[in-house]
Amino acid sequence: MTKYPLLGMTLTELQTIVKLLGMPAFTAKQIASWLYDKRISSIDEMTNLSLKHRELLKEGYCIGLTSPVDSMKSVDGTIKYLFQVDDNKFIEAVYIPDEDRATLCVSSQVGCKMNCKFCMTGKQGFSSNLTSNQILNQICSIPEHDKLTNVVMMGMGEPLDNLDEVLKALEILTSSYGFGWSPKRITLSTVGLKKGLQRFIENSDCHLAISLHSPFPLQRQDLMPAEKAYSMKEFIDLLKGYDFSKQRRLSFEYIVFNNVNDSLLYAKELVKQLRGLDCRVNLIRFHAIPGVNLEGASLEKMTEFRDYLTSHGVFTTIRSSRGEDIFAACGMLSTAKQEGKGEN
Repeated sequence: MTKYPLLGMTLTELQTIVKLLGMPAFTAKQIASWLYDKRISSIDEMTNLSLKHRELLKEGYCIGLTSPVDSMKSVDGTIKYLFQVDDNKFIEAVYIPDEDRATLCVSSQVGCKMNCKFCMTGKQGFSSNLTSNQILNQICSIPEHDKLTNVVMMGMGEPLDNLDEVLKALEILTSSYGFGWSPKRITLSTVGLKKGLQRFIENSDCHLAISLHSPFPLQRQDLMPAEKAYSMKEFIDLLKGYDFSKQRRLSFEYIVFNNVNDSLLYAKELVKQLRGLDCRVNLIRFHAIPGVNLEGASLEKMTEFRDYLTSHGVFTTIRSSRGEDIFAACGMLSTAKQEGKGEN
């Protein structure tokens, strides 16, 4: 008999379950507390539930915690964890310690449909969406879960393409019945999907990062096919209708490719396109992946690019690269090898 995982259920869903099982209504909050505050691994540990109610719960449900099946540690301390989520399906999550911060890069899908030219996950293709349980399990089951200060939805997959489950996970992370995190500790990264962007902005207070990579639509479409379905101009116009000047942060991710998008012509166009938006730009070094004829720009070029943007009113940083030696850096996550689709 299939047992359904409790981890990843919202308070509303838990209230429905206890009602169906004939338990007192307040039991739902008790279960939520055990799951998200006390972080138990067994229903038997729910000691303020009667033995009868615990046994009843165990008949159809389980906690739903699953340990990583493998891990790799980088020379810089970054750790990449491999999780099995279904039969012969795998995902990766990346733990990034950095002085007083500890960030987990979380996946939302097995593979990805977006097929961005520079991303190994996109080359893997799409297999399935993750459930809220499988998303939160990445956070709860790593040995360093108590050290985490931040979560970034920047792992495998496009979060807005699995928005129902992602929003459930974010609700649990930020709600008083759940983990109680501030939304400022969480960033969702997206290529910018029409069907989900506005809904995410209006239903979550978490930070938003949008992959841009070129300010010119035709070139962006070559790098990121999603541009054809929902253009940069359309989503920038949408973003200008919201206030990002307070606690919520809007940022644009920009991988800098050598002799592709690294000249001041591109910096000038970025300033033009982003005028009127309260945002920042994160410049990212490209990490070479097999079969892709692109190279990363030099640090000198990236620094010149950053300085131009900053001097023209667009706050810009160069993101440090972490975990490249274990294929854990930006754009390098893939589980194709484990799924028998090719080499990692």
